[in-house]
Amino acid sequence: MAKGHRSQIKKERNIETKDKRPQATAKYVGIPASKAKIVLDQIKGKDVVTAAALLNYNPRIAAEIIGKVLKSAVANAENNLGMDVSKLYVEEVIAGQGPTMKRIRPRAQGRAYRILKKSSHISIILNER
Repeated sequence: MAKGHRSQIKKERNIETKDKRPQATAKYVGIPASKAKIVLDQIKGKDVVTAAALLNYNPRIAAEIIGKVLKSAVANAENNLGMDVSKLYVEEVIAGQGPTMKRIRPRAQGRAYRILKKSSHISIILNER
């Protein structure tokens, strides 16, 4: 027979399996995931200071948004988990596809072409060396 109520057992199990790595997520960003992945691949595996410098001088529009997500992840690590910022590095980067807005562009002879405005969810997970 199990000890405690089912909800208590589940709660204890979830606390044990919860990921202790600092992370930050930006959802419904108006940039396609494929364009965000180009920038994210450049900072994967780098330490936080180098990654921030790369994003600061990257000409792509996605770099500005990813820079904000990186700053948020560093702040989460420092304030919530008490980690040392100088030891942090970018362990994992995720750019998943978000919802697509469908728009219509009028064309000649009464036709209409569909324009797909894609969005994405960007996550950055840090870890200590």
